[in-house]
Amino acid sequence: MIRNGLVRLLLGLAAVVLCYLAAAFLGSAVAANRDWKPPAQGVTIYVIDNGIHTDLVLPVSAEGVDWGDLIRPGHLADPNRAAASHLAFGWGDRDFYLNTPTWWDVNPVRVGRAFVGAGATVVHVSHIAAPQIGPNARAIVLRPEEYRRLAGFIRNTFGEGPPARGYGAADAFYVARGSYNLFRTCNAWTGEALAAAGVRVGKWTPFPSGVMQWF
Repeated sequence: MIRNGLVRLLLGLAAVVLCYLAAAFLGSAVAANRDWKPPAQGVTIYVIDNGIHTDLVLPVSAEGVDWGDLIRPGHLADPNRAAASHLAFGWGDRDFYLNTPTWWDVNPVRVGRAFVGAGATVVHVSHIAAPQIGPNARAIVLRPEEYRRLAGFIRNTFGEGPPARGYGAADAFYVARGSYNLFRTCNAWTGEALAAAGVRVGKWTPFPSGVMQWF
């Protein structure tokens, strides 16, 4: 009896995982803003992918958008690194983000807590140079009004509270709004931000491939 129950449990879990993957595939394949086309000129932003997580990379200053009121050199371990030309923004579960500086630090319990939305969230901001275009970095050209909408979405993700130092000399974590869970992942946030700007992207993008495939 115990063995049969265990088999049924495993089959049920497998079915749930398959349904989730199928929904992710379909959600990423259906376009939001399906008529959008990139302009010939505008503000260039980037989407970067480390294989599990995507970041949006924006200029430090463009089209009247400046981040100096939120993101300051003093928040960094090395304030001189704030002279970089771009900022990489990522959103996610606070406990997971702060306690997994490398993939070797991933803890199954911490992953489970993040997926059920058990904790607070943060915005991870890194001061970087413009990325080199390649398989893990895509450029997107936005119209000024699209860029400002994107920046507004990111800005509205910031909450209130003191920042925490990042993994290295040029990054920091900021209190964020919203709850991370299985259905609103870091990559889903990236897709939501691009959709809010008016960009053609998948309607639900829980995995990085669902974002990157559009660009």
